[in-house]
Amino acid sequence: MDAHYPVIIVGGGQAGLSTSYCLTQRGIEHVVLEKNRTAEAWRSQRWDTFCLVTPNWQCRLPGFSYVDEYGGDDPHGFMPREEIVEYVEAYAESFDLPVETGVTVEAVTQDETSDGYVVDTDTGTYRADQVVIAVGTYHEPNVPPMAADLPDDIHQLHSSEYQNPESLPEGEIMVVGSGQSGTQIAEDLHWDGRQVHLCVGEAPRAPRRYRGRDVVAWLDDMGHYDRPIYDHPEGEDMRHKTNHYLSGRGDGGHTIDLRELYLEGMELYGRLEDADGTDLTFRPNLTENLEAADASAADIKRRIDEYIAEHDIDAPTEQPYQPSWTPDEDPTGLDLGSTDISTVLWATGYGYDFSWVDVPVFDDTGYPEYYRGVTDADGLYFVGLAWLYTWGSGRFAGVGRDAEYLAEQIEEQQAVVEPVKA
Repeated sequence: MDAHYPVIIVGGGQAGLSTSYCLTQRGIEHVVLEKNRTAEAWRSQRWDTFCLVTPNWQCRLPGFSYVDEYGGDDPHGFMPREEIVEYVEAYAESFDLPVETGVTVEAVTQDETSDGYVVDTDTGTYRADQVVIAVGTYHEPNVPPMAADLPDDIHQLHSSEYQNPESLPEGEIMVVGSGQSGTQIAEDLHWDGRQVHLCVGEAPRAPRRYRGRDVVAWLDDMGHYDRPIYDHPEGEDMRHKTNHYLSGRGDGGHTIDLRELYLEGMELYGRLEDADGTDLTFRPNLTENLEAADASAADIKRRIDEYIAEHDIDAPTEQPYQPSWTPDEDPTGLDLGSTDISTVLWATGYGYDFSWVDVPVFDDTGYPEYYRGVTDADGLYFVGLAWLYTWGSGRFAGVGRDAEYLAEQIEEQQAVVEPVKA
């Protein structure tokens, strides 16, 4: 096919669909190109017991909140994987959004014959006056080179491939990385009775509840989720920070305390630095990383305390956190041959790859440069990225605000016209 659209959206996840909804409300002709199925990342890159760590009341795609339009009956719960997929699917179907699945975008280039763009796909070429890139940054599983130095009989997989404890070989499991995925998968395996070895990095942690409420509810009241990145003390560095770890599993979710998991039998190490056959080397920073995670949780509590005091809110008090265990010394090495470890699971995040967008809007690391998703290239936008504008930009909580803003910019740039198909 060879078709022209005023706007093409690349990516059919919640960011692309939210932008599609906002354009539809304005009567702007467009199409969403999705290489897989709607909500594919939620389907195929999450484990069986995965659930959100943000409460359902924060799931509010434009025109379709969990509590109201979707009719969810557990606003303070945390959607599991299957329900997340259903929610996103229902969103696309409710508004009959123009999504074409099974279309892989191979290149986006500036059109030499017009002021628009050429979008090359595996099904043909499209042309557009404006293009929205809505593919996030989880493009390539990040597995460090040291993985190649592990023994051949060690089963290895990335966190995006993990499904459940039964899918792994018998034996003990080493999880490398203590961000949200790493800690939650380690806990999933631990609860199943598997012996887990966790390499702890610098990820911060957050309490689930504090002074009678979910911490998310306090932070929402405090305006934390509405604060623009351009007004944040750490500025645009926030876009590349590791998320706080906590859990939505169980009745109302819970805090993940690695010290408690150690006392229950999980083995903890500092950051994995090197692998040479069966010999593993760890940075001696387990104590430092545990203390830093505790400090991040304490800082959140401190800010909540200040908010409660400033607004004279009647809330129950809590005793300060006391560590239940502290390492006698930080482990620096381990011989896999002396253990029953059969699997190494890399919870080491993702890399991004925008090389297929051949437009000069990227910094020297290949990350797009923009203001609220608007680039210096007329008619090229990004949406759905972490901290694109606020904390919620890459989540259900705030992507609608970004989509609405971009729809306004698109409407100002281009009049609505009917698509012309060749």
